[in-house]
Amino acid sequence: MTAPVRDPRRHVLTVPVSDEQLAEDVAAFLAEGLTAGERVAYFDDDTAGLVLSRLADDGVDVTGPLRSGQFQLVPGDFTRAALHAPLDELTGVMEQNITSALDDGWAGLRFSGQMDHGLRRPGGQVLDEYDRRLDDAVRDHPLRALCVYDHLRYPDELIATMRSLHPAELTAAPLYDDSLLRVTEIGPARVRLAGEVDHANRPQVRRVLARLIDQVVRGDVGEGTLTADLSALRFVDVAGAVGLVHAADELPVSVRLRLVNLRPGVARLLERCGAGFAPQLEMSTRERHVLCPADALGLAGGAAE
Repeated sequence: MTAPVRDPRRHVLTVPVSDEQLAEDVAAFLAEGLTAGERVAYFDDDTAGLVLSRLADDGVDVTGPLRSGQFQLVPGDFTRAALHAPLDELTGVMEQNITSALDDGWAGLRFSGQMDHGLRRPGGQVLDEYDRRLDDAVRDHPLRALCVYDHLRYPDELIATMRSLHPAELTAAPLYDDSLLRVTEIGPARVRLAGEVDHANRPQVRRVLARLIDQVVRGDVGEGTLTADLSALRFVDVAGAVGLVHAADELPVSVRLRLVNLRPGVARLLERCGAGFAPQLEMSTRERHVLCPADALGLAGGAAE
């Protein structure tokens, strides 16, 4: 009998260099599961707010899935207790949740979460052994897992071990990431800014935009327009806003800079900094529906079993 072919995409590792990347990777993973008709679960340990905010930034309304039970936000106290439980009990909870998802009619289960509390487990962490058991479960069940081991919370030695245990790792090549601001390319002449712009990274933002604008001016991409998605830009200081307006002012008449999906506060600041007087600058806002973790737990009516 031929052994089943292992699909490396079902057990994936990400090693974020910033919380912005953590939220980006996890939100995309969970949103993919919602679209596929799977039950998705996020095991919180003080990072659920980041993930819920990024899902809102991405236009994913999780209110319905929370009410239906498709999306489960597992509270931090449950997550921490599970990570301190005996290993057999921890894997038993995982198998129970797989069975529950299938019995409720979902196509499978996918989950992610912040597991760094396992580093403080009495008697020592067993994250590597837990991951081996998770790999067995992924092989034998309709389960997908995204394991998050970021440099902010885990020692380099453990990250190296986890990389060796995972069949696949998400890789990303941002245009810029300094742990406060993350700039990614999301398409031809399309970029996304996530986080905060202040005096520390303002020059880098101008350099990134200048390089992309130059490509648009040369006609390499964009057909005369550079689009920046600012849905995940939480803050920009006055000088940063002025810099964006000046970047548009300096464009050739044949080129436009579009700022889309702005948060209301960012849009108001740009208007005060002269955005309305820059003919080559276009702006648009988007309504966002953001749940805080407490509200999300209320909609879900509890946690994973």
